[in-house]
Formats: sequence, C-alpha cells, structure tokens
Amino acid sequence: MSKNIKTNVGRMLDSKKIKYNIYDYEKTGAIGGVEIAEILGQNPKRVFKTLVTVGKSGKFYVFVVPVEKELDLKKAASAVCEKNIEMIPQKQLLPLTGYIHGGCSPIGMKKFFTTTFDKTAENFERIFFSAGKVGFQVEVNVCDIQKIIKFNFADITV
Repeated sequence: MSKNIKTNVGRMLDSKKIKYNIYDYEKTGAIGGVEIAEILGQNPKRVFKTLVTVGKSGKFYVFVVPVEKELDLKKAASAVCEKNIEMIPQKQLLPLTGYIHGGCSPIGMKKFFTTTFDKTAENFERIFFSAGKVGFQVEVNVCDIQKIIKFNFADITV
C-alpha cells in the first residue's frame, strides 16, 4: 500500500473526505487484470476494469466490470437504452477521458459519461479499480463512489 502517491482519483476522494487505499504494483510489470488481482492478493471478482464505449447515438458510456469477465455489448447497450454500443478505438481514450489504456478510472475523467458498474460490485463492501495511473489501484467502499460520480448497477457481463 502506498499513501505517498497522489493521482487525480486520490485527490477527488480526499476532497470528499472518503477513506481509500492506493496500491502500487508498478514495479511488478503486471498488465492483466487477473494478474494484478493476484499481485494484490485479492479475489479477481473484487478487482474491476473500466471500459469506454460509444453508442449508436454517438454518446459515450463507461462500464466497470470485474477483471475476470468480459463486457457483454448487448447487455450493456440495453442497460443504457442504446440500440447497440461498441468499444471506442484505443487512440480516442486519452483525448476523450484524460486516461491512457491500463490507467483508466471511472473517477476523474475529463467529463462525466453515463457510468454503469456490473451488478456484482454490489456483492462487496469495497472494490478495487485503477487509481488513474498505470501501476496503481484504488480500494474504496462501493457506497462512497456515489459521492463522486453517479452510476447504476446492471448485469453487463458475459
């Protein structure tokens, strides 16, 4: 655990006086979500990845799913009332969100997009996701995330 590292995610959580932990796995070279969960000694069902999509309408959506699962595009589209959605091209991620691939967090994007967490997040008091920088994960109470961003829960994984 590393308290010295401050990311935009950490600063936003601090501004709302939300308790959290930031974990540094930068020096491990881990890149896959399941591998990161193992390094953190956590159940992969509690470690989430952030995915950015675009709907047929042209609107962007954020989906937060367990690292061991895949986003079901049909279920995700249904959850946000779109006819269909697709992943955005990786080159659009940084200009759109301010985050790079592997460091994308649902908290602290350049602007807010409709956000949906997989319903399995409700099974845990605290979950992990990117702290907004490659090599760093944040652990936070699921209920506290609502103090920073608005989101819904839905069945969005395969």
